[in-house]
Amino acid sequence: MNKEQLEGKWNQVKGEFKQKYGNVTDDDTTFAEGKFDEMLGRLQEKTGKKKEEIKKEIETW
Repeated sequence: MNKEQLEGKWNQVKGEFKQKYGNVTDDDTTFAEGKFDEMLGRLQEKTGKKKEEIKKEIETW
C-alpha cells in the first residue's frame, strides 16, 4: 500500500483507532498535508508501537 492509499485508509479508520486506544485524541489523529509521518510519530508515542506496526494495523483494519 503506498502512502496516499495509507492516508486514505487512515481517514476511514481513525475513529475506530481512537476507540481502541483510549489515550489517542483528535489532535493526535489529525495531520496536515505532508505531515502523515509526524502523526504516525505521535501515535507511536501514545500506543508504544513501532511506526511500521501502526502502518500495518491501518492497512489490515
